Amino acid sequence: MFQLLYPLIHTIQPFLVPFCFFLAWALMFLLAGNLWSAFNHSVTRAKRMHQIPCPGCQFFTNDYRLKCTVHPHIANSEDAIECPDYCPKTYTLY
Repeated sequence: MFQLLYPLIHTIQPFLVPFCFFLAWALMFLLAGNLWSAFNHSVTRAKRMHQIPCPGCQFFTNDYRLKCTVHPHIANSEDAIECPDYCPKTYTLY
């Protein structure tokens, strides 16, 4: 069995080393591209989530049972970014 493969391996050996070299670097570039894509997606998502105005709204209760008294179904979600009832907190000094 191996006597039949021996000439075949010697025939393709000059092409095998460059092919494996190219394949290894291609996998490294694919890995780097996937890592960059994941990082870029995470940064984009974080920027989008930081646009949610709920913690600065006066109707935000910061209670896990009722987060917002006006729109509890969209509180702390992306739907709250354009909330029509957003009213900034007013701090009064007593």
